[in-house]
This record gives sequence, structure tokens and C-alpha cells, in this order.
Amino acid sequence: MIKLCRRQKVALVAKMASALSAPLTCPLAPWRRSTTRNHARCDLEVKERRSASYHPTIWETKHIQSFVTPYSYQLHAGRLEELKQITSRSLKTTKDPLLLLKLIDSTQRLGLRYHFEDEIREAVSLVYQDETRNDLYTTALRFRVLREHGLSVSSDVFDRFRGQDGRFLDGLSNDVNGILSLYEASHLGMPGEDVLEEAKSFSSKKLKNSSNERMESHLAKQVQLSMEIPLYWRVPRVEARNFINLYEIDPTKSPTLLELAKLDYKLVQSVYQQELKELASWWTDLGFKENLEFSRDRLMENFLWVMGIIFEPHLSKCRIGVTKFVCILTAIDDVYDVYGSSDELESFTHAVKRWDIDAINDLPLYMKICYLAMLNFGNDLIYDVLKTHGLDVSPFVMEEWFNLCSSYLVEARWFYSGYIPTVKQYLENACISVGGRAGILHACILGLDLSISKSSLDCFNHGAELIHWSSLITRLSDDLGTSKDESKRGDVAKAVQCHMVEKGITEEEAIDHMKELISQSWKMMNKEIISKNNYSGPNSFVRMCLNMARTAQYIFQHGDGIGTSIGVTRDRLDSLIVKPVPMDPYPDQLRQWG
Repeated sequence: MIKLCRRQKVALVAKMASALSAPLTCPLAPWRRSTTRNHARCDLEVKERRSASYHPTIWETKHIQSFVTPYSYQLHAGRLEELKQITSRSLKTTKDPLLLLKLIDSTQRLGLRYHFEDEIREAVSLVYQDETRNDLYTTALRFRVLREHGLSVSSDVFDRFRGQDGRFLDGLSNDVNGILSLYEASHLGMPGEDVLEEAKSFSSKKLKNSSNERMESHLAKQVQLSMEIPLYWRVPRVEARNFINLYEIDPTKSPTLLELAKLDYKLVQSVYQQELKELASWWTDLGFKENLEFSRDRLMENFLWVMGIIFEPHLSKCRIGVTKFVCILTAIDDVYDVYGSSDELESFTHAVKRWDIDAINDLPLYMKICYLAMLNFGNDLIYDVLKTHGLDVSPFVMEEWFNLCSSYLVEARWFYSGYIPTVKQYLENACISVGGRAGILHACILGLDLSISKSSLDCFNHGAELIHWSSLITRLSDDLGTSKDESKRGDVAKAVQCHMVEKGITEEEAIDHMKELISQSWKMMNKEIISKNNYSGPNSFVRMCLNMARTAQYIFQHGDGIGTSIGVTRDRLDSLIVKPVPMDPYPDQLRQWG
């Protein structure tokens, strides 16, 4: 087999770029505010570059390379397989509808679904066919599980729990299990389902007013967590870690399922640790730390992003590749947001359009490093797929990188002109600049399902609406967590500030509106998933779109979980990757939650 050196690969792929060689057209909307001070920015920008003052990494390479665990698939494959066989039999032989529902739900929440895709699919089909009238808890659980699997089930099933005035019956208030189940189900609603909005309002109010003293400890903790963030919006790997703790003190637990969950969690942790060691070496060799000191050094935090979206251990290659993409993207984002002058940013965007190694001649040194990292990463990926699968993905890769950098340039132009866009203008561009579409493309190319073909990439286009709504949730969550810090250092206005200026309202009112947009976006995404006419792609693609939105809400829940990653983010990484699940009996005092 003929091997090409890196420069030869760059030259080969550059020849494929002719379709993308048209002049850059990235229009700036009409100015709504322009002052002489804004023009002065351009004169001073190179002499006085901005700085975000990001703190240094708290995860040095030496620390990452020291990660160790006694668990491995080589040593524990036998016991893992035994536990899987027992669980598989349970999923196949359990006949009682409620017990089967609870088994499906527990298996999924413990992070074990990927082991039992076929068994769970068959079990869900049986549940779907059973239309027995049940109590509130079972009705809501059935509704949630079926909708989680993309099945169309009417929200009318809740009508018999409402009075003639349309309100839910007060007599349900003492059924905390049922009320919690109703609350979780209400988050799988679609636009126009008023009954689920009423269910959410009713159950939320009842749960907030309920007394923990009268609940069992595992139920009280579930209520507390759900009031912070509903189950459907939680990151699967985080939920697995937390639910292991909850399931351990559940009097109805299956000891076999619990042991499997703990063992599986530790084995998946071992995979993550090995991936991070490989990534740490790559990150050090890349040289961004030394040459791009203004940018965020966040390898572990970027891995958290990707792990939240793609967690299954067999997707290791995909996870490593997308983490590399996010690391390079983060540095380029900082170039546009913080460091680059307007002229430099125009030149960089033109260079991305050209996708040609010779384009570095027009760039300053620090940009050459970013550009070559992007070019080498992209070309290596394109060459890999071409060599292995005979598929040319260069149009996809080059177009997404150009779209991404063009959206960054739009925001930079807004900043240097002092222009504050309308919310509509801002979000149209920000849904691209958040990087969701480009990230999902790279995951598809890197083998989300361990194979790639032209037809497998069709999901990328057929699922455009899913990507859009997921990206919108991601952008709004990001803005809610980071806009205050970014405003202080003088960044372009974010969604909250744009809405305040456009509508003449307070910050609190604007924030409430953004939260409502997030809720509406979840409904639209639910509609896309359930509508078979709009989407028929692989389940893995659907889950990735869901998980991207979930991970964004998780990372930005308490502020900027990437830029300022000391504290909550550090503790979460510690829990998810470094610290093992304890094997001893669960203590009376509940541990710190992720």
C-alpha cells in the first residue's frame, strides 16, 4: 500500500476543494449603532489585543497519564458476560407489564441500554401493545418510556386523571410516586399538547410543596434531582452515576442489575482513561499550550463535552476524533472572540475557504499554527475515509469548517462595528457558531455506527431539523451560562443582551424568555423524533442530537463550565472519570451529586 506523507495528503485533498473556491460572501447586517469609538477599535486592536484571562488548565498531562484503575475488559469480561446473560433473560421473560416497564427504565437509567438494544426494543413493543388502564404512576411511566423510544402515544391517556374543568384532580396529591412520574412524562410533550403543560405545572407545584420527611430516602432524592433538572434532560452518563446510588437504596432493586451497572461503569471508566492518555499526548504534541497562550487549555473539559454526547465504550475512535475537533475548534473560536484583529480574521476566513496549505503565507504566525492544525486534522480524516471506505467526504468537511468560521466572522464584524443584532439575526448565526452541526458531521464521519457510506451520511441532511433544535438549545444554554462574563470583557452581545435591547426589557425578563425558548425547542425536537415522516435515521444519530442539548445544559448549569472549570466542572470530571463507583453498601448520608 502506498503511504503518503502529511504534506502529500494536504496537497491531494486541496485538489478536491475547487467546488468551494468561490469568493467569500459573508454579509454584515446594517448597523444599528456605530460610533467613532467603534472605529477606533480597529486602529488599536493589534497593539492592544483583548484577553479573556482564562485560568491555566487544572489537568496537566502528567496528572492525566497517572490515571489508573484495576478494572479492565480482559480481567472482568467473564463476569460481565454472566451478568448480561441474566439481565437479557429477565428482559425476555418478564411478563408483568409494570415490572417490565420498571426493568426497562432502570436498565436505561443505569447506562446499560447499549448492551440490550434488541431485548429492550422487543420489550418496548410488548408494552406498546398493552393498553390496560393503569394508575397514574404506571400510565405516566408507560407514556414516557414509549415516547423516549420515538413511539407515537397520545397524551389523551391522562384525561381520566383530570376533572371536567381540565385540571388534574387534587386527590392525586398524596401519590408522590405518581406525581413524580407525571412530571417526568410531561417533558416529552410536543407543541400544542396543552394537557402536558398542565401536567407539568400541576406536578411541579405538588412536588415543590411535598414533604421529604414522609418519603423514602431514594424517592426524596429523586424529587430533589427532578426539581433541578428533569430526567429527560439529563446526560446519560451522569444519570447512570447518580442512579447507581439511588438504585442501591431502592428496596425493589435487582442485585444482579446493580452489580452489572457498577461493573460496567468501572469498565467504561477504564476506556475513558485510556482515551484521555492518548489525547493528552496528542494535545501536548500539537503545541497550542505554548503558542496560543490566549486560548483555553481545556482538554479534559472538551472530553466531557464529547463524552456527554457519545458515551458508549465501543465508539472510542469516534469520541477521540470528535474531542480533537472540539479542541481545535475551541482555539479557533478564541482567535475570533478574543485575540484576532478584524483584518486577520478576514484573512483567516478566506484561508479556510481556500483549504490550501499555501494560504498560510497570508497569515500571522499564531494563525498559521491554528490553520495547519485544522488543515492536518481535516485532511487526515478525509484521507482516512477515502482510503478505508472509498468515500470522498471532503465537501462535507471543508464546507462545515468554512460555515463555522464564517459565522465566527459575522460575530467579529458585529463586535468591531458596535452592531447589536436582533434576536432572530443573532440566533440564525449562533446556531452555526455553536458548532453543533459541524460536531455532529464529524461524529457521523468518524463512524457513529462503526461504518460509513454515502447513505449513512444522509442522516446528516435528513436530520437537519433535529440538529437545528439541538443546536438552538446548546446555544441558549451556553449564552445563559457565559453571557455575563463575556459581556464584562466586551464580547459581542449574546441572546440575552440582544433581546433586552430589542424589546427594551430587563435582564431577568430576557433570561426568562430564553428559558422558554429552550422549553419550546425541546418540544420541537420531540416532534421531529416522533414524526416518522420527518425522520427515519439511525437511533444513534437521534440520541446524539438529544445528548448534545443535554450536555450543554449540564455544562452551563452553574455558569461557564468550560472557561471557568474550577469547582463544579472539576468535581464532575473527578466523579465521572477518575473516582471509581464504591462497592461498599451505600452510606446513610447521600454523597455529592454530579
